[in-house]
Amino acid sequence: MIDLYTSPTPNGWKAAMMLEEVGADYTVKYIDLAAGDQHKPAFLAMNPNGRIPVIVDHDVGGQTVFDSNAILFYLAEKTGKLLPASGPARHDVMQWLMFQASGIGPMQGQAVTFERYFPDDVPAARTRYHNETRRLYSVLDTRLADRTWLAEDFSIADISNWSWIRSHRWARVPTEGLPHLERWMDQLRARPACERGLNIPPSPGRADAVKSLGSAMTTT
Repeated sequence: MIDLYTSPTPNGWKAAMMLEEVGADYTVKYIDLAAGDQHKPAFLAMNPNGRIPVIVDHDVGGQTVFDSNAILFYLAEKTGKLLPASGPARHDVMQWLMFQASGIGPMQGQAVTFERYFPDDVPAARTRYHNETRRLYSVLDTRLADRTWLAEDFSIADISNWSWIRSHRWARVPTEGLPHLERWMDQLRARPACERGLNIPPSPGRADAVKSLGSAMTTT
């Protein structure tokens, strides 16, 4: 059994989608970010950085893993799924996983901050992060022009990047004019496990999704 400490954010969706894709037995532990659960001592003992998601794997003595991409890597290694065991195919997946960690996540995150949350309007910052995020989308579009997935097969690299790009409208970064990227996004949404992961835990207002979780949803 795995405990998933999470909240409805791009990084949280990564872990939930992966758990669904590999068919893991897990329980959701909801972390209320607005209430500051991530700063409480019990959570900081699991992740000193105070960020979700975190998993605790009771199958191996309570192994704790934080950082969303580290969780993807851990679960892929544990299950032997969505990450080739060795060779060029494995390196291919890893480089696109790191592309999300060093590019899409930080740039789109800043785009959202300056578009939605920063107390002052800073046009130069909004333009900079908007344009850089769009440039990174273009890199992915080029990559996907002659292939179905970012690597040879569907992998943790696809989960990691899509978890962020799917909310591009919130960052006000369009995907129009990037047909290969949009086709890839449609493919991911069509995967039942990925769709389920997007509702774990449900976003505010998703009462139907909360009901469907049933007793699997607990709080800390």
